[in-house]
Amino acid sequence: MVEQQDLFEFDQLPPIKGFPELRWTNKRPYRSTQYYPAQLKETYGQSDENGWINKIFWGDNLQVMSHMLREYRGKIDLIYIDPPYDSKADYKMKVKPKGQKEVLTDSLSFEEKQYGDIWTNDEYLQFMYERLICLRELLSEEGSIFLHVDYHKAAHLKLIMDEVFGQSNFRNEIIWSYSTLGRPNDRFAQKHDNIYWYGKTSNTFFNLNGAKIPYSKEYIKSHFRDRDDNGNPIRKRFDAGKWRIYYPEEGMIPNAVWDIPYENSQSKNRTPYPTQKPEALLEKIIKATTEEHSLIFDCFMGSGTTQAVASKLGRRYIGADINLGAIQTSTKRLLKIIDEKPETTGFEVYNVNDYDFFRNELEAKQLIIDALEIQPMPASNIYDGELDGRMVKIMPTNRITTKADLSELIANFPYDIFSKRKEESPSESVERITIICMGHEPDLKASLLKEVGDYKLDVNIVDILKDKKALQLKRESEGLAVIQDGQVIIESFFPMNLLQKLSLDEQNVEDWKQLVESVLIDFNYDGAVLNPTEIDIPDKKSFVKGIYDIPKDAGTIRIKITDVLSESLEIEAVK
Repeated sequence: MVEQQDLFEFDQLPPIKGFPELRWTNKRPYRSTQYYPAQLKETYGQSDENGWINKIFWGDNLQVMSHMLREYRGKIDLIYIDPPYDSKADYKMKVKPKGQKEVLTDSLSFEEKQYGDIWTNDEYLQFMYERLICLRELLSEEGSIFLHVDYHKAAHLKLIMDEVFGQSNFRNEIIWSYSTLGRPNDRFAQKHDNIYWYGKTSNTFFNLNGAKIPYSKEYIKSHFRDRDDNGNPIRKRFDAGKWRIYYPEEGMIPNAVWDIPYENSQSKNRTPYPTQKPEALLEKIIKATTEEHSLIFDCFMGSGTTQAVASKLGRRYIGADINLGAIQTSTKRLLKIIDEKPETTGFEVYNVNDYDFFRNELEAKQLIIDALEIQPMPASNIYDGELDGRMVKIMPTNRITTKADLSELIANFPYDIFSKRKEESPSESVERITIICMGHEPDLKASLLKEVGDYKLDVNIVDILKDKKALQLKRESEGLAVIQDGQVIIESFFPMNLLQKLSLDEQNVEDWKQLVESVLIDFNYDGAVLNPTEIDIPDKKSFVKGIYDIPKDAGTIRIKITDVLSESLEIEAVK
């Protein structure tokens, strides 16, 4: 493998021999990626005795991994991912103010999409293919990767895992069995997920003692019939001229079917995140394949279960997610662990690329269409709309647009129409196209023009990162915090986006605390990185305090207020 400055190149996968290869429309090799910078935004807690502090990244996980390759290539001991399943569903979280009476709950609530699991053509398979290749590069020689899927794409992803990691490095298929409400009347109930375990090499680490589980009482009764001098159950075996004595405390290796219930609504670990997995599931995986201080990575971290369990078990962790709600949910969860056990290693929060403009990828396309007054087109069309006589294509808003992102557009151009237009007007453009993106590679336009060959296109690229000031997509939150008599007092907070979704105006808010999930205060803000020492995260039914004592050595006071929609406002206290 060759690293040239900010470009990371990957070894080509060996030819497929002796087992099936999965093919899909527009399957493209993924041979290299570029480095993306990250910006440190927040720090919570302290580093460990070796100077390590855990890390959370907000951004497209492909760009996050491209950033990580510089420092963590071949250094991750365990990867667990629970990616989208191509389930054709949107996953939502119910949002409502705190303290609402039940009779008012429905009228003052709404469902916020956390992420969409709806894909067109075979883009899902290419999406997963590229990320699995990056994950392979990050994995250590003795490391393990666990891919959590369900019936929608389990067969497809198993073949991709064979291709990327090698069929010989397959370790286990684990069946996670669970019980949920609802049973079909035309087929068997689908009450399990599939978890595929692969190593990077044949020398995969397995923590035998960590994997063992206690024997059941029935098993001990039937298999440990003897007693030692203290009356403890034992099993004797005569081997090579000696008696060997076994105690049940040693436990046994479990089989690959795990019956583990979901975190119920009363669990202290339960979050509002719609796809949360139980901590007991991650605990079994982490104990079986890592040791204390091992480094664990989850790039689809969602509610932060992987990071939470890793923290509790004394492992190091790195997490990533594109969804801001996931970042906020995970942050609150990890802060509670630190609060309960202050010696727990802290964590930092980074941004990869600038995604503050769109907190929710699912809303971005419609927001752009509305803001620019684009005439939308049906979902089946290759364009998203038309504006001022130009076809509009909105590229992914959760990352920089690359040349690879143009493949679907190029493959589906109406070349028969292009040919007819070229024949009628040889000197004119066959199409006028505006591409809207969130940053892009510098040669994006040139690459598009080159790929279409003899057809002349009039291409205009709109970079929202540069032009976003001209777009008024939502009102910013407002708030006021004052310094008075040795205290910081938050006098007001109006999260405008949340109020709009609740159909409320500022005058109808009885108490701003109803709209707030957390308040974090850095009493010595350095102007760049938030390092809170006052962390106010009440339970689901309680409100934040709103008034906080100022320490004697305080300097600039920076306050981060996060609403129940997981959107945040940062303000400085004024005198």
